[in-house]
Amino acid sequence: MNEARNVIKELSKAIDEGRAAAFVTVISADGSTPREAGAKMLVFGDGSIRGTVGGGNLEALSIKQALDCLKKGGGGKFIFDLTPEGNTGAICIGRMEIFIDIYRDAVKLLIIGAGHVGVKIAEAARLAGYPYAVADDRVEFANEERFPNAFRIITEKPDKAVPGAGIDENTYVVIVTRGHALDRESLEEAMKTPAAYIGMIGSAKKVKEVFRIMGGQKIFPAKDRRVHAPIGLNLGGKTPGEIAVSVMAEIIKVRYNRDAAHMRVS
Repeated sequence: MNEARNVIKELSKAIDEGRAAAFVTVISADGSTPREAGAKMLVFGDGSIRGTVGGGNLEALSIKQALDCLKKGGGGKFIFDLTPEGNTGAICIGRMEIFIDIYRDAVKLLIIGAGHVGVKIAEAARLAGYPYAVADDRVEFANEERFPNAFRIITEKPDKAVPGAGIDENTYVVIVTRGHALDRESLEEAMKTPAAYIGMIGSAKKVKEVFRIMGGQKIFPAKDRRVHAPIGLNLGGKTPGEIAVSVMAEIIKVRYNRDAAHMRVS
């Protein structure tokens, strides 16, 4: 009972953090099988697990199946036949059925920069229902008081924060730091990840200069379709709140692959 409770707690934590996970449950077990019905295991995208469905060949097959389900975005019932003639290569006699549930958020944000604009983007993300993490090396800015709904607050410089932030293909990276050099470092690191979207704040002049410097390092953001700089849709607003709305509007546009045109009836 404690083991199942711990696995469920880990699942709840993963959901709160916007971390994709496959929840594996043994629904029937006959004959000589390593675990009984009701055994549970959580599988993350990197192959790490919490709990167990028996170890050995069966567990390895369950993990492989769970990872495949995570990639496809859907679970279901799967049968492992533990006989020499079955589908597991096992020599014991038994049959086990498992059910795999997939839990994943379609999108989560990593906001790099905890200044005024970062705070407003966090508020907009909360209203839109998107989990977000915040990264900034200034603890007086990156804290729970300013970002009460963040699932994670990383107090590191961008070159250290981005690699350890758990960015995956469902992560949208928003770069709004306090300076050009930090923006550039953040962009360089973000481009190494599988992020779905990478937006960087700044004027057109600043962005061109950042791109020029990176070009000298053989890094070409303009050729990366994920990079949106200057960040946001051209709505005309200049205040932190208005910028936040334009940023979230662009993220939603990219997520749903829409043109952001008016929906009014002519």
